[in-house]
Amino acid sequence: MTSVFLNIETSSKVFTLSGGVGAIINNRRAKFYFKDYLRATFEADKINIPYLDDNERENTLKKIQNALVKYGIPLTDSQEIKNVLNSYYTEKENFARFSEKAKGIWNNDVDLEEFRAFKEVVDRRIPNRTLYPKQLLAAFHLAFSQNACNFSVPGAGKTSMVYAAYAFLSNLPESDPRKVNKLLIIGPLSSFGPWEDEYEECFGKRVFSKRLSGGVEKNERDMHLLSLEDITETPELTLMSYQGVVHNLNSLQLFLTRKDNKVMVVLDEAHKIKNIEGGVWAQSVLSISKYCAARVVLTGTPVPNGFEDIYNLYEFIWPGKDLINFTAFQLKEMSNNRYDNRISELIDNISPFFIRIRKSDLGLPPIKNHEPDIVPMGTVQRAIYDHIENKYISYFDENEISSGATAELTKARFIRLLQAASNPSLLKQPLDNYFIEQGVSSDIFINDSSVIDKILRYKELEPTPAKFEFVKNKVAELLANNEKVILWGTFIQSIKQMHSYLAANGIASEILIGEVPVERDDLPGNILTREKIIRRFHDPGSNFKVLIANPFAVSESISLHKACHNAIYFERTFNAANFIQSKDRIHRVGLQEGVVTHYHYVLSEDSVDETIHRRLIEKEIRMLELIESQDIPLITENMDFDIDLENDIKAIIRDYVRRTVKV
Repeated sequence: MTSVFLNIETSSKVFTLSGGVGAIINNRRAKFYFKDYLRATFEADKINIPYLDDNERENTLKKIQNALVKYGIPLTDSQEIKNVLNSYYTEKENFARFSEKAKGIWNNDVDLEEFRAFKEVVDRRIPNRTLYPKQLLAAFHLAFSQNACNFSVPGAGKTSMVYAAYAFLSNLPESDPRKVNKLLIIGPLSSFGPWEDEYEECFGKRVFSKRLSGGVEKNERDMHLLSLEDITETPELTLMSYQGVVHNLNSLQLFLTRKDNKVMVVLDEAHKIKNIEGGVWAQSVLSISKYCAARVVLTGTPVPNGFEDIYNLYEFIWPGKDLINFTAFQLKEMSNNRYDNRISELIDNISPFFIRIRKSDLGLPPIKNHEPDIVPMGTVQRAIYDHIENKYISYFDENEISSGATAELTKARFIRLLQAASNPSLLKQPLDNYFIEQGVSSDIFINDSSVIDKILRYKELEPTPAKFEFVKNKVAELLANNEKVILWGTFIQSIKQMHSYLAANGIASEILIGEVPVERDDLPGNILTREKIIRRFHDPGSNFKVLIANPFAVSESISLHKACHNAIYFERTFNAANFIQSKDRIHRVGLQEGVVTHYHYVLSEDSVDETIHRRLIEKEIRMLELIESQDIPLITENMDFDIDLENDIKAIIRDYVRRTVKV
């Protein structure tokens, strides 16, 4: 069989096969592979196989060589191909050494001279922030690798670590290939303010930033991304949502490839691009990765559902390197078997380019989880709750908790039970309001307003739930001691009613929920935004000392620990992830020594509140044990009621039986 001659034309980015190409053309399977999988085009005596860029070049070359071996077709390489291979193997060896050094840094194997130079720059450029040792090491690791994941727990100070690395890399001379001079943050809208505020905290000056959120007109976004002004006149910090990336891909590519722009791109809450099934957010972000000067991934939950969740994160930080070295299917297999011997190999493969600070590494001051305050319901609320519970418990007991519409109906019944335990007036609202508030689509509608209507003079007899009155007294007690406090609720209407009730009793408060807008350039100055509320809350002279918030809306990216050391939970669901994140808002890096963080729990007596409290304690213990014990915590035992519905409903039934069955 005549040998096939393989060459490369670098100017047109194409491999060419010539000579005995008839062996490929006449082999149906071989021709199909080259045409469909390698995008080959066929000429009379030549086959052309394109590649997109240098990152794809070596992978394409390996696929060509492997295919020819598979189909038994002899191959002769040109000198150009031999040069490509030599360059590839040299680069591979260099990258292996680079990876080992990156891995060694996180294990405290550092070049002392390099570390000293790094620390001097950070100390000088970030005068207002003293990083604790683990933070400093993490920042040094990022500055060295330039492309890395930070999987530290919430509250570890990931933003400060990024700014420390950026301070060093932006201080390098223009001739240094590691030099960066701009930051692009891609994250939820709620993260924009904290990134700007943290910059000022670190560098001691307000950052020149540009928010490209949905409210900004396309021409204004293009004016920023396509600006030809001198880079010293353009914003240093650009902030954009994941959805915004989808709608600005071409402009973003031009922004990142502009000659003078050397952009460090940070994915905040990066688990939002975990979808490996072609999710548009993930594909859009991955498509710009090759244009970034440096790439940073931040998430405290890298693999909430399985090891496959980490796939896109590594594709982003090192495009074309195939660091994971496992397919998405293999990662799913490993997720389903915690004892799979490939897991240790996976961790070893990815370990050079991730760091993780655990809660136990932070050395935070202590917390105090107070014993729950059990509040007896009013007579009318008790009657309503018992009616709802007795009505639904038989449905729960039928084990109709599997999936689809039945599971949705079960969740709807549970929500009604929670509403009756907290604030019966919520039963007059359509249930789909709740699903909309949480971003969940549901056609379920249960109307229990007739329950209230049948109980005469309800509003006259009990205008305020007993739980609200208890919370008001607890808040007044804390305010009398000059403390600030955050109240956590679940239902938007309940939060608004609590706000009005406190105001009627002379207690000023502000609300942080999804409908409170994030700051945008197009908003009038008199609009009260989340950032304004948080800044005023931190002000010692603020006219309010109470925040009322929904963890679904503000559990990410918001820090309140410098102003507030008290949280009161008056409504909760079984969602442990949101619960833990909300606790981290006031217990995180930066707390002064000796400050004790207090958590108070207000529960309606003999109700689902008590079941939720116990289940959340169980889930929190399991989750924290998992997070502390593993390098990459695999949280397949999902901690919210959407996934763990069966066990949560069983707990409701057990508690109901315990209360109602007399022995």
